Amino acid sequence: MQVVSVQRGDSPIVLGQPHGGTFVPEDLAASLNDTGHALADTDWHINRLYEGILADATVVQSHVHRYVIDANRDPEGVSLYPGQNTTTLVPLTDFDGHPIWLDGQEPSVDEIGLRRQAYHAPYHAALADELQRVRDRHGVAVLFDCHSIRSHIPYLFDGTLPDMNIGTDGGATCSSKIESVAKKFAGSSPYSTVLNGRFRGGWTTRHYGRPAEGIHAVQMELAQSTYLSTEAAPWSYDAAKADRLRRWLRDILDAIQDTALELTQ
Repeated sequence: MQVVSVQRGDSPIVLGQPHGGTFVPEDLAASLNDTGHALADTDWHINRLYEGILADATVVQSHVHRYVIDANRDPEGVSLYPGQNTTTLVPLTDFDGHPIWLDGQEPSVDEIGLRRQAYHAPYHAALADELQRVRDRHGVAVLFDCHSIRSHIPYLFDGTLPDMNIGTDGGATCSSKIESVAKKFAGSSPYSTVLNGRFRGGWTTRHYGRPAEGIHAVQMELAQSTYLSTEAAPWSYDAAKADRLRRWLRDILDAIQDTALELTQ
């Protein structure tokens, strides 16, 4: 099984997709309970949503499901949101707080270490290589980390999640100009938008976003209601909804790309 795939382009934009994969090795799948087997917390169809959205963008995609190991968590297991409900490097529950492993078959510390080497490390090695490559080419690189989630998850947040959730860790992970255009173009869309709300950028965004070194990172967490027929199984892709959303995502990415290249002049 291919753990990670890279679609290489010449744009300064790299689209990271850590949570769209659904692969679970057979031996690990045998330890999942019925809740775990549902794979409900997948970023459903995220690769399809962004496919071809920006000419020459590089795409780095993990094919491994986040229940195996979460590629957007600190490999040392440090919490992204101390004091708030969240899931861990290898989740023990789903987003509703329900256990996903059979009793007594939760992953051990040693098992987590093996998964980190087999699945987490290869994704980040590929992502780091591509960010370095495009920065060497353009003098700048922008990681646009692509995510989606159900809009109603009481275990994680109150009420209804905005449609577009932009995360820059309070402006630390990218130039203020890049943050500004992302917010401006998202805000001009018909979708509700928030900057650094409940999702202010995961480990990937915070780890790679080093604007002083010419590498910028922005996380986009989309409410799945913006492009799925319904936020429940079978998680069907709604082409009409998605095409409407893609028009605005394309504008956001075009604006970020133009702004990033201006930073090098």
